[in-house]
Amino acid sequence: MKIALATYTKQAKFEQGVSVDEDADLSHFLKAKGLEVELTIWNDPRVDWKRFDTVIIKSTWDYHDQPEAFLTWMKDLERQSIRLLNSRQTVAWNYHKKYLGEVADQNLPVIPSRYLNRGSDFDPNLFVDLKTEKIVVKPCVSAGADNTLVIERAMLDQHIQVVNRLSRDRDLIVQPFLESIREGEWSFMFFNGVYSHCALKTPKQGDFRVQHHHGGSVSFPTADASHIIQAQSYLHILPDPTLYARIDGVILDGNFVLMEMELIEPYLFLNSQDQWMENFYQALVQMTKIL
Repeated sequence: MKIALATYTKQAKFEQGVSVDEDADLSHFLKAKGLEVELTIWNDPRVDWKRFDTVIIKSTWDYHDQPEAFLTWMKDLERQSIRLLNSRQTVAWNYHKKYLGEVADQNLPVIPSRYLNRGSDFDPNLFVDLKTEKIVVKPCVSAGADNTLVIERAMLDQHIQVVNRLSRDRDLIVQPFLESIREGEWSFMFFNGVYSHCALKTPKQGDFRVQHHHGGSVSFPTADASHIIQAQSYLHILPDPTLYARIDGVILDGNFVLMEMELIEPYLFLNSQDQWMENFYQALVQMTKIL
């Protein structure tokens, strides 16, 4: 079986603050297990995808810049009977943040979310609806906190034109700003539905963005067992089993509350830890019946 780890054309902004090349480390680990693995760029026209039996969407971090091309790429793989992990159905469900509304409809705890459809103007009543004086606005198809705005109700006049410009050509999601984000955002990693490890991402002083390229830091505390169970519960609503799932959220009043389900191209915080990469490998074996 020949496996492609689909990546992206490297960009400095995504590499800032990263001390390990997770893709390369994982590739070396899987090769040492006897697997035939190749790092590929998802939108490189020179790649002959028919050479591969399985394509793992590992770090296609620029997919949100050309989402239609990304969806077409997945359909092309499917037409060629190439297994995609995670599945096209799962990715298509996850890539637009409207899925958070569907999660909430399943009575699972989610940060309250409202949507501003493309071409619509911002409605100031959203502050009342969300019961907050400060909101977060970001595109429904995005990554890495791109075009993310934090707006206080008292300062809306200074930002509303920017929001309306953003909404001209994209859907936006509006959520209450959570002060608890300054205490950190938890990421729980599950491989084939089984818990592997977790990370706590903390923004730098004075910021709210936890991503490494915005100065955020990462630690690896031992998670509360109840929070692991709560994070795992979100996997039950997915359309297909997933090779990997990173469940991101915050702890509010002692309980885990979802912010994002990262099912497309999350950094998995493998950090060259053999056990964590072994967990990934075992999930891959189980899902593809390699051995």
